[in-house]
Amino acid sequence: MDLETGLYQKQLKKESWKTVIILAYQSLGVVYGDLSTSPLYVYKSTFAEDIQHSETNEEIFGVLSFVFWTLTLVPLLKYVFIVLRADDNGEGGTFALYSLLCRHARVNSLPNCQVADEELYEYKKDNIGLAPNSSFGARLKSTLEKRRVLQRFLLVLALIGTCMVIGDGVLTPAISVFSAVSGLELSMSKEHHKYVEVPVACVILIGLFALQHYGTHRVGFLFAPVVLTWLLCISAIGIYNIVHWNPHVYQALSPYYMYKFLRKTQRGGWMSLGGILLCITGSEAMFADLGHFSQLSIQIAFTSLVYPSLVLAYMGQAAYLSKHHFVDSDNRVGFYVSVPDKLRSPVLVIAILAAVVGSQAIITGTFSIIKQCSALGCFPRVKIVHTSSKIHGQIYIPEINWTLMLLCLAVTVGFRDTKRMGNASGLAVITVMLVTTCLMSLVIVLCWHKNVFLAICFVFFFGTIEALYFTASLIKFLEGAWVPIALSFIFLIIMCVWHYGTLKKYEFDVQNKVSINWLLGLGPSLGIVRVRGIGLIHTELVSGIPAIFSHFVTNLPAFHQVLVFLCIKSVPVPHVRPEERFLVGHIGPREYRLYRCIVRYGYHDVHKDDMEFEKDLVCSIAEYIRSGKVEPSGAYDNAGKEDDKMTVVGTCSTHTDGIRLSEDDNDIKDSASTSEMREIRSPPVIHPRKRVRFIIPESPQIDRGAREELHELMEAREAGVAYIVGHSYVRAKQGSSMLKKLVINYGYEFLRRNSRAQAYALSVPHASTLEVGMLYHV
Repeated sequence: MDLETGLYQKQLKKESWKTVIILAYQSLGVVYGDLSTSPLYVYKSTFAEDIQHSETNEEIFGVLSFVFWTLTLVPLLKYVFIVLRADDNGEGGTFALYSLLCRHARVNSLPNCQVADEELYEYKKDNIGLAPNSSFGARLKSTLEKRRVLQRFLLVLALIGTCMVIGDGVLTPAISVFSAVSGLELSMSKEHHKYVEVPVACVILIGLFALQHYGTHRVGFLFAPVVLTWLLCISAIGIYNIVHWNPHVYQALSPYYMYKFLRKTQRGGWMSLGGILLCITGSEAMFADLGHFSQLSIQIAFTSLVYPSLVLAYMGQAAYLSKHHFVDSDNRVGFYVSVPDKLRSPVLVIAILAAVVGSQAIITGTFSIIKQCSALGCFPRVKIVHTSSKIHGQIYIPEINWTLMLLCLAVTVGFRDTKRMGNASGLAVITVMLVTTCLMSLVIVLCWHKNVFLAICFVFFFGTIEALYFTASLIKFLEGAWVPIALSFIFLIIMCVWHYGTLKKYEFDVQNKVSINWLLGLGPSLGIVRVRGIGLIHTELVSGIPAIFSHFVTNLPAFHQVLVFLCIKSVPVPHVRPEERFLVGHIGPREYRLYRCIVRYGYHDVHKDDMEFEKDLVCSIAEYIRSGKVEPSGAYDNAGKEDDKMTVVGTCSTHTDGIRLSEDDNDIKDSASTSEMREIRSPPVIHPRKRVRFIIPESPQIDRGAREELHELMEAREAGVAYIVGHSYVRAKQGSSMLKKLVINYGYEFLRRNSRAQAYALSVPHASTLEVGMLYHV
């Protein structure tokens, strides 16, 4: 599989029903680990304090009715049948919805957008051009595009949902593992189990986070069997309890029991909804992990196995509890109480394994969403390690991993009970769902071009349900719900500060960029010594000459014989196809040997390492030269239309009938037969270096100027590549407000100093790096 493309799963989706069933089976371990372990703690959290289990069973039947209808309306109706359809070229999650809105309503906060980006295959340009059918939709689109405040609000809304997902990455492992381990309390005395429960949970959590750097692909084959075994186990126990204890428990599925429950319990019943809410934790994963599977496979897995298993499990617990009214409050109404005595030990083991699998899924999802935020300029640069060369999307972020582990241990040791953990987790989950509901309503109008009445119905129906649970969770602020709010607030501040600083820095670059006319005014020789090699100047600009270049030339009047202004940017699509990866163009006349190369990545794409990237970059420039698309000298007067002069060039793997780059003798045989290709060799050199050759087709013929240009590019490649990277110091302008000075001088500067350097994030070799310092006054 080509890791760069990430299209392997998409190709599998279309093959056969057999493939769909296989994907549905695999989704059990990745998507449903968290959702399937919710029976461990739902009833225990619900009956923790606000309501009591009485002899009339009205409370337990009312809770069962709430659980059933919540599972039916939110995961089944909302996510499986509606939200899953709002995919972004097969990808799901909060950022998928936001990227859809960015493209359809042009509310993207990234300032480096180009017209050429709309030509990308996954941009869905055919749909972008269509205006919403309703006049309201057209007015809404126009308002969003004109109002900068609304665009910022939309970004903050998406970031809030993202921050709550990160908070869930802290809380879900804690509550899942702790609830699974709590089964030990039935096999030992109260005095002993409280000293065993927390340490065992902490040891499991430490082991879970310590194994992250190995990647899930090494043990991933166990995930689906573990969750499948767990689902079959809770289904069998549920059926046994229904048949053995109360076969008429199915009557509690009637909505009438919800009314009886609220009528009897009143305020206590409303507050207990925060515990009932936990039955749908992990539902967002069905949408967030859509890119790894397919819509049909996730629908089949949930409707045919996960949903009925969960319903049977909750019904079984309710049937058992309806015949057992515990006076001892220590046992309460936990999951393990309803498990037959002889099965408790094996069920405990399976539950712990299932909790670990569910925790693994949310941790990996947290890594993925932070990578997306970083790609879109909303999170400081971090080290991203791809743990699998075959499976797309499996990444590991060391800094985030250890931060999550410390926070997770702090929550486990600090709370020591599922009640407060449940309050915290419930608020995080329902906030993400509310954000999804709000963004979906905009997608219905702006992207699906449906009537606004349909969007209003969607928001009113699901928003009312989720708002009810949200208020019930928020009222528990002092009893644990403050944790996700505090975590989300911290991460939101980090994201907003970083995004604001990055935006101001880019605006400074745009305002202080050097015009191409200035460059041309230096003359054909540029008045500067040209040394051998290729100089890659990293810049965020997609047009014009960055100020760092003039600063560099002023202090060191010499640079390489081939100079490339390299811009690596993310576009609001999940993937960019390899054949659309590079945009290449000349800066100035051909004899200057100055090029601009824009490398476009989607927010889910994998960035290649430096050696592969160098080869693709040189090959794309060579293919651009061979194509002969050179503008006349007069075309460079207007720098504002430089985007129109650039050519889309693919990577080496896409040049099946174009130019090839060979850097040793063995590559030629693999590239093409000598009857179809001919070589352009670099001249012999005295010192031994890697030989570089361009292998080009026999036809069409290449003109003399292009041949000379290719010769010089080969010589420069043999001499080596130097990376010229800006090292910026950002300060607020004099006269700026105190808040801006605080954000830029302290907040952004602190994050910049403690995040990965630009050269590291771009996989630039340190031995070939030249940093040029600049002071930015923004």
